Amino acid sequence: MRLVELARDRYDLITSDDGRPYAIERTGPNIALPLRGKAGLRQRLARLFTDSYNGEVPSQSALADAMTVLEGIASDDDPVPVHLRVGTDPASGTIVIDLGSTDGRAVTVEPERWQTVPRSPTVFRRSGAMAPVPVPVRGGDGLARLHGLLNMDQDTFRQLVGWLVAAWIPHIPHPILTFKGEQGTGKSKTAQMVVNLIDPSPATKRSQPRDVKTWATQAFSSWALCLDNISTIPPWLSDTLCKAVTGDGIVDRALYTDDDVVVLTFRRVLAMTTIDAGALAGDLAERLLMLDLQLIDPDRRRTEEELDSAFEAVRPAVLEALLDLLSYVLAVLPYVELSTMPRMADYARVLAAVDQVQGWNTLDAYLATSVNVATDALEGDPFGRAVADFTDNWCTWSGTAGQLLELLTFGDGPRPPGWPKDATRASGRLKRLAPLLRSIGITVDDTQRSQDRHRQRLLVLSRAPADAPPASVPSDATARPPWPPVAPIPEPDPLPDL
Repeated sequence: MRLVELARDRYDLITSDDGRPYAIERTGPNIALPLRGKAGLRQRLARLFTDSYNGEVPSQSALADAMTVLEGIASDDDPVPVHLRVGTDPASGTIVIDLGSTDGRAVTVEPERWQTVPRSPTVFRRSGAMAPVPVPVRGGDGLARLHGLLNMDQDTFRQLVGWLVAAWIPHIPHPILTFKGEQGTGKSKTAQMVVNLIDPSPATKRSQPRDVKTWATQAFSSWALCLDNISTIPPWLSDTLCKAVTGDGIVDRALYTDDDVVVLTFRRVLAMTTIDAGALAGDLAERLLMLDLQLIDPDRRRTEEELDSAFEAVRPAVLEALLDLLSYVLAVLPYVELSTMPRMADYARVLAAVDQVQGWNTLDAYLATSVNVATDALEGDPFGRAVADFTDNWCTWSGTAGQLLELLTFGDGPRPPGWPKDATRASGRLKRLAPLLRSIGITVDDTQRSQDRHRQRLLVLSRAPADAPPASVPSDATARPPWPPVAPIPEPDPLPDL
């Protein structure tokens, strides 16, 4: 078949880790083209056929048959990693960032060095939700110029810079960057600018998804995305966000089949804006980086047009500064040691490396913020707050979930919303609250059994002594680089307000 011969002459056919077939032009960018769909191989092959055979147009049935044959050819070899926006060169371990340009240029980052290369060493795929990244330029003062556009103090900005650097390290979980504040604090605009530094998109801000399939479609097409104006987080979305932080997988029936499935797997960099997200589940609270924004004075407000223009002007210099910092962090990171490992330990090590390079204190600030988020989440949960107050009266308490529920009963009055209705629900609720309780010094152990013939599961609640440090207290971090420490990147004074 002439269509198949044309494709095999010009393209390498591969299958990704998730079982999707792609084609890569041998003399073009290292970009994986889907065999079907918009901007895929099918359209290019139809044009190539017409150019090669004096204007003859292939039939739709011939194209469909060719795609089926090419899919079979692609499946002959072992799967190949196909990345979205950020990946790692399997040969060298170098971080590679797809600039999203039509010529396939990319940025490679290694310890103490980064460069723009004409062809990526890593296979990337593209989506309609992606936009090009400007080529980084040596503009100087990039971090200070970015700070001048944002409504946040120095400590908050430094935490943001640490998050931005970590967002380009693809193999670690990233906390969900959450901008919180009342109306008029610039949450949405700040989130838009931040995400557009990492993974530009025509639709940076997304509405809250209505179900898991909608979420999977959004997350599969973007490396970084922002959920804007979140008011409440239902349990299914809370669980889904947690899995997207650590690495999610969704299995669904393949289109037009009864016994085949497709698998969507991804780890994503997420941001969120909210005035008040309401009560947070403990596992989600532990995965947030909460940054509070203050109200902008009327005389300091700027128009959207002014902010967009200023951001586009400084973005290449900001990218250069972040890439510089990332390269230094990669040099220091292998030698960073934490005295204790908090949740999100990989991210904590990155912050410790940022502190080593810059002389900052972002790790302590992040861990302290995490404790505050957990405490606030516990305050918003009546059952969790009741358990915490109950444990205040005991050094250690042991009993069944039913006994605990009976001791926490609110007299003859109505139960608070969300109060467990029975012992089974109370036990499950405590499991979900365990991370929040641990953050204020209360441990929950449900591994023991009663010694009588009933062998009931026991709950053991223990509170740490008053002078003991909280479980998430900042821990010392040390780094031992094999060379003199890298000089901190200078941070000039912020730009004056426009």
